Amino acid sequence: MASGVKPRVKVPKSASAGEAITIKTLISHPMESGQRKDGDGNPIPRSIINRFTCEFNGQSVIDVKMEPAISTNPYFEFEATVPEAGEFAFTWYDDDGSVYNDNKAITV
Repeated sequence: MASGVKPRVKVPKSASAGEAITIKTLISHPMESGQRKDGDGNPIPRSIINRFTCEFNGQSVIDVKMEPAISTNPYFEFEATVPEAGEFAFTWYDDDGSVYNDNKAITV
């Protein structure tokens, strides 16, 4: 597990039924490609976020596959239509098997 990983999500607290809202996510993560070496010349193990998903009430909103060239602290901004009150579930998957989650509720 990478150290200091912190997901941050910004979702409006409320919206009208059928309204498109803007969601912003950022996860603090070093995104190590596995190609660099430490001070002793040993390879630093690869550790990248390779997938990001967002679901609303169990329905997929976005599913992104990331490659090693992605920058550190990946940021995503996207729109989602809110048909009803519910909860967004955000999940980031790391190469080392770690999974980071955050949930945000919205009222209609």
